[in-house]
Amino acid sequence: MDDDYFDLDGIDAPPAPPIKALQGEPPYLASLNAAQKQAVLATDGPVLVLAGAGTGKTRVLTTRLGHLMATNLAQPWNILSVTFTNKAALEMKDRVARIMQRSVDDMWIGTFHSIANRILRKHGELVGLQSNFTILDTDDQIRLLKQLIREHNIDDKKFPARLLASLIDRWKNKALTPERLPKEETFAYADGKGGTLYTAYQARLAILNAVDFGDLLLHNITLFQKHPDVLASYHDKFKYILVDEYQDTNVSQYLWLRLLAQKSKNICCVGDDDQSIYGWRGAEVGNILRFSKDFDSATVIRLEQNYRSTGHILAAASALIKTNEGRLGKTLWTEAPAGDKLEIKGVWDGKEEARSIGDDIENLQRKGHSLSEMAVLVRAGMQMREFEARFLELGVPYKVIGGPRFFERAEIRDAMAYLRVIAQPDDDLAFERIINVPKRGLGKAAVQQIHERARRLGISMPRAARHIIDNGDISGKAKTSLSGLMDKFDHWREQLNHLNHTDLAELVFDESGYSDMWKSSKLPDAPGKLDNLGELINAMAEFESLAGFLEHIALVMENTQSSDTDKVSIMTLHGAKGLEFNTVFLPGWEEDTFPSKRSLDESGLKGLEEERRLAYVAITRAKLNAHIYFVANRLVFNRWEARMPSRFIDELPAENVNLHSSQGVYGSSARSSWGNEDWWDDKPDKKESYAGGLCRCS
Repeated sequence: MDDDYFDLDGIDAPPAPPIKALQGEPPYLASLNAAQKQAVLATDGPVLVLAGAGTGKTRVLTTRLGHLMATNLAQPWNILSVTFTNKAALEMKDRVARIMQRSVDDMWIGTFHSIANRILRKHGELVGLQSNFTILDTDDQIRLLKQLIREHNIDDKKFPARLLASLIDRWKNKALTPERLPKEETFAYADGKGGTLYTAYQARLAILNAVDFGDLLLHNITLFQKHPDVLASYHDKFKYILVDEYQDTNVSQYLWLRLLAQKSKNICCVGDDDQSIYGWRGAEVGNILRFSKDFDSATVIRLEQNYRSTGHILAAASALIKTNEGRLGKTLWTEAPAGDKLEIKGVWDGKEEARSIGDDIENLQRKGHSLSEMAVLVRAGMQMREFEARFLELGVPYKVIGGPRFFERAEIRDAMAYLRVIAQPDDDLAFERIINVPKRGLGKAAVQQIHERARRLGISMPRAARHIIDNGDISGKAKTSLSGLMDKFDHWREQLNHLNHTDLAELVFDESGYSDMWKSSKLPDAPGKLDNLGELINAMAEFESLAGFLEHIALVMENTQSSDTDKVSIMTLHGAKGLEFNTVFLPGWEEDTFPSKRSLDESGLKGLEEERRLAYVAITRAKLNAHIYFVANRLVFNRWEARMPSRFIDELPAENVNLHSSQGVYGSSARSSWGNEDWWDDKPDKKESYAGGLCRCS
């Protein structure tokens, strides 16, 4: 990619042309507003539709597709429509069929990967593939990479296969083939061997007549670049190209689209630069920002009328996102009433935050509000545990969207298994789960030997393991590892009589190597797993003993299943994109939590702007009410940390919010304009303790 790939010069585009009056306007246009009609009727040349949250972009896309066919500008097979999910593709096809009142199965509509696969099945031989090639899933990919890592004598504990798989996926998202991989990128794995392994991996895939998902687009790009006649055939075929969620495209998808749109230039991209929140998985907001530079004479149409949220919600979200510099600019508005202001509440700690949200939900439910129209949206998965615990205590039905419940997560189950074996030495299931986690050289043969001894003697696996050691029936590294593990369990049980159970848990996670396993892991989700271990220790602190905690969790896990269909949703902010609820609760709006300290440390200003876009997405999920919370203190790995409110709270206009704070809770120095300077006059006892610019709030 050239050096000016992310250059924002030239992002301003000419205004959309006025709509020409149509004789006998077709019925499918009747329900569209003026900007939506512009997006449907602007059929010549490149078009960028900046569709703000809740502005009806799906309706515009499907109506545009129907319009192209209804006016005979194109037949179904002359249109390429690209989405990011199969669900979106099916929904779009169904809507277009209803507009056309006939089947549109011959239209090319699908995800990037499904369409690239379709092309590759037809022309695969030109890039060294037979038409019946296999698409590897993640498990197959990992197994293949493990073979290559062993063949190159690389320590797979220090450099795991999943790390290499993640890097290869990142390189393919950037359209980097092995021969184009920059030298500095190769040092991201095994001291510079990343490039060699990438080359070997691609060679092995060719022998197997196989591809991974990244290859589908990468091979398409190679095909189009090296075989212009093939590209020309698709230029002739596709008269119009439509792309949904353009702000989420990566470099590879961007290049693929540009190649296909070279001739007709009739490409319509719909997206929202203010909702580009997937940079961590390769999305480049620069793709949408430079659209007008990539396509001369592009028409930019802004969909700004929102049909989802009230006036105060939209005004607050619009003011917040204006702080970002890397955006094309638009302002959402609505004909709906102003509605309730955003409620911002400062509380003392996470438990009070969960209690307050639980109380609010129960109050709304008593007033007749549906639980399914409420959602708790968190920045990080570790925040969910406190709310799950509170909802279980209250008997409020809930569901976790986009992932397992907290105590069902793999790393939590592993950690709990260690604690269970300490508390109950005969817990076979827990012992077997962690006997080789982290890897300690106890393979299937050793585990099978322990199983056989346990069955023969009628004893538990841990006792069988000790019997094998004491009788000298195991040798070498396996004996050393197994003996060391059993000695550690004896030591930890002894420490249970001297240490607080939370301190013991930290000791176990450290001495077992489990914490170090995730600390040394370069997998993208490793930091989150460490955070979850910290939250597990926080949960343990609420109980007097390890036995009491384990008993509580067993009962919690037994009672989590509910047949109720009316449930509160809990999910991350990333998982909430595209969804909407009457009421959203947004906890954890403090510095270091949101914006995420990790994002700022790793990506600086770019990371901050993506975090702000995430805040914008969070607020615009609400149709009627948004409740933002911040705490003065967070419990992290069972240690208290003082917190300050998120800078994003400072960026919300005073006229659109109500601010409440528990007595003594820190606020923001930038918030003095919210209150009266005389606020202090009747609180002389508080003024000194609040020195340093704390929140003037009631």
